Amino acid sequence: MNATETIRQKIQAKPDSLWQLEDFAPLPIDAAAKALSRLAKDGTLERIAKGIYYRPGTSAFGKTRLNPQRLRELATKQHRLFPAGLAAANLLGFSTQSPSRPHYSTASTSVHRRLLGDNAIIHTRRPEAWNQLTNEEAAILETLRDAGRLSELSADESTQRLLDLLGTKRRFENLLKAAASEPPRVQAILGAAGQELGKSSKQLATIKTRLNPLSRFEFGKFGALTSAGQWQAKA
Repeated sequence: MNATETIRQKIQAKPDSLWQLEDFAPLPIDAAAKALSRLAKDGTLERIAKGIYYRPGTSAFGKTRLNPQRLRELATKQHRLFPAGLAAANLLGFSTQSPSRPHYSTASTSVHRRLLGDNAIIHTRRPEAWNQLTNEEAAILETLRDAGRLSELSADESTQRLLDLLGTKRRFENLLKAAASEPPRVQAILGAAGQELGKSSKQLATIKTRLNPLSRFEFGKFGALTSAGQWQAKA
């Protein structure tokens, strides 16, 4: 039996199912890819994205349609995805609004847009260090990157919320490990927050030595940090 017929039998036994190349090991990847392409051309499968196919089932209303949630679940298995933009602000309590469009960040170089929806906003190539962070920690870095621009809170309230977030669960220490690959503004705000939280001079020096002393950074909503000026915040 050739590869196409082997794969056809396997997928026909599971209607309403998603398939990827690795599902057909130990068949060679090239043989599986060609077989899947043939099955898509004859209508047995629907091609969703490169290397990803859907086998429709049948219902009283005709062929089943793939639930987008299953594609998002597949995307999260293939990539670490973190909330970004308004999704990050909402997760952290800076905003009560829910984004009208899915908004993600990832350390991956690319993500199949079909997996997350054609209207999704995706920021790729975040530092690899993010893969060691929790969703909340990555969301904090996203918020620092835009200086709290999406916060609905006042500057004082935003600053206090940031300090509350950084003061629990060793979040500051975890973010300190990832900070070396962050933009200077993120490091400066993190340093100012760490100083206000009473972090050790050794921890703060780790950040300080990486900042150009002639640079000034936009702290945005976090300009209310009492040590912002010492960490080169713009007036």
